[in-house]
Amino acid sequence: MKSKHIQTEPDLRYLQMLSRQYPTVQAASTEIINLQTILNLPKGTEHFISDVHGEYEAFLHILNSGSGAVREKVDELFTTSVSKADRDQLSTLIYYPNEKLEEITRQMDGEELEEWYRITLHRLIDICRLVTSKYTRSKVRKALPKEYAYVIDELINTNYEFHNKREYYENIISTIIDIDQSRDFIVAVCELIKRMVVDRLHIVGDLFDRGPRADIILDALMDYHTVDIQWGNHDVLWMGAATGSRTLVATVLSNSIHYNNLEVIETGYGISLRPLALFANEIYRNCDCSCFEAKFAGDDAENYTEKDKALAARMHKAITIILLKLEGQKIMRNPGFGMEDRLLLDKIDYEKKSVVIRGVEYALSDTDFPTVDRSDPYRLSPEEDEVINQLTASFEHSEKLQKHVRFLYSKGGLYKIFNGNVLFHGCIPMTEEGELMKFHLNGQELSGRSLMDYAEAVARLGYYAKPGTPERTAGQDFLWFLWCGRNSPTFGRDRMTTFERRLIRDESSWSEPKNAYYTYYNDPMVCDMLLAEFGLSGHSCHIINGHVPVKSKKGESPIKGGGKLIVIDGGFCRAYQPTTGIAGYTLIYNSNCYRLVSHEPFAGKQAALRKNRDIASTEVVFERMDKRVKIAETDIGSELQAQVDDLKALLRAFKRGTVKEDHHS
Repeated sequence: MKSKHIQTEPDLRYLQMLSRQYPTVQAASTEIINLQTILNLPKGTEHFISDVHGEYEAFLHILNSGSGAVREKVDELFTTSVSKADRDQLSTLIYYPNEKLEEITRQMDGEELEEWYRITLHRLIDICRLVTSKYTRSKVRKALPKEYAYVIDELINTNYEFHNKREYYENIISTIIDIDQSRDFIVAVCELIKRMVVDRLHIVGDLFDRGPRADIILDALMDYHTVDIQWGNHDVLWMGAATGSRTLVATVLSNSIHYNNLEVIETGYGISLRPLALFANEIYRNCDCSCFEAKFAGDDAENYTEKDKALAARMHKAITIILLKLEGQKIMRNPGFGMEDRLLLDKIDYEKKSVVIRGVEYALSDTDFPTVDRSDPYRLSPEEDEVINQLTASFEHSEKLQKHVRFLYSKGGLYKIFNGNVLFHGCIPMTEEGELMKFHLNGQELSGRSLMDYAEAVARLGYYAKPGTPERTAGQDFLWFLWCGRNSPTFGRDRMTTFERRLIRDESSWSEPKNAYYTYYNDPMVCDMLLAEFGLSGHSCHIINGHVPVKSKKGESPIKGGGKLIVIDGGFCRAYQPTTGIAGYTLIYNSNCYRLVSHEPFAGKQAALRKNRDIASTEVVFERMDKRVKIAETDIGSELQAQVDDLKALLRAFKRGTVKEDHHS
């Protein structure tokens, strides 16, 4: 599950530096005892979520509920003593304390409200005591809200069985109510419960696109106590747009207009589309734009006039033509990507209104492209150049978008190895013969982990390299390759058929063949080979994957490779739910087991508040530990054990006199 710490005697200079923090035998011994205590505690609960795609209400509910972990604690304590209706209300209160308190205080007052406060405070403290019990008191204290730290610490560590302590406990509760601090105190305790139920959150890619407000999700993640993110293809798309890649800006806008998902751009990130609207209305007013009509879901279509829809179609066509030109330039600039067959603008036969793709001639639905120079089809017109520059500048100057992208770079990467699992969004590209696919990039032959490491390093250059340098351009180009490049590890398909889907009615041209990885990951031996590529082996190691929705309604299982690989994309985004039949999977890994949770569609926050309605979920324990996993057996445990070893070396140095104690520090 983890690599063993190889103990070597630290050098004298390091031990002298360590002695500044632990200047005496007693100080070093106390810390060793503290660390050994932590190592023997149960490991914290890990929560895995993927493919959120902007569905912020459902995401926040899953986050607040810990995929049912909060309700599990409520039921564990109160199933036999509290009615289901009251347990429903208590759970909703923990999820949304401010909003639920607002509703409750409108419905009752006076002695009735005081009694509700008293009962609720008792119940919340009981839950808080339960969820903090597997942590050291020191760790819990660090998580306590400052304004109520002392009081909460007293309440959760008071032995209620002793009469004098019970009176002390009751007096604290009564005082909180008497001085009108109940609401604030309840909010603080609810937030602490949520904080302690889940120790670490893993986001296995794709926060952006499709759903309405990815920015709200990013705001929540930035406030979360411990989180890591594995970039998905939709994430690298937005990251690239934020770096100033004109191609990826055009892609974001084309996708967003196509799915009528502009709220995140205009409201979330304050990016104005006026330059594009003016350009599209001028250049495409008299063009046929029927192939570029935006998708309006359900009742949403009724909120838009025919004029609005016509403008959206013109904008969509305008930005898509710009996109196809910019993609062509990128492909020609990067022959190593091996994507010359995706150069299609120059293959159009305008007289026959057709195009030949992979040896097949297809009729085109539209060839009315006023800005395309047939002799130089990938060159932007001066007007196109100006409008895409204006739009790109808006992405670069969106303070909120830049803040979110910096967060993605600081907390994210293409993969993460943690506690015996390797997490990545897309795939490890493989050949049809079942071998790791080799990529020839920058004079190197790369595959497997080395490909992922190279790709992440170059992707970082796209943001951090100095603007205008070849390194910056190469990084931006590679972010585009990660988004849609042939068999890229985040995309995992042979091609992205944007041209075909917009301009060809024959749907046989739309196919986007998946990489062989998605066949071979059903084989346990292949999963073992992939795990070994990341230095992992053993029955308790897994690959945790997102990206390709599991078609649950067709009987597909998210558990692959004999339990070695788990796909947790079950259709969190509403757009995918008709395909999957559910509304997403999440994964819980605690000290006892792995638990896979499948969720039904979320009725919305207001329904949750008014009716105490939770997301209906079904959970399956698919792997139970032979014994409870302790922190000593985790990656953090390895780090703590290394600290213990170093402190023991310091003790030996104190005893030998090679490092002198300092009793005056």
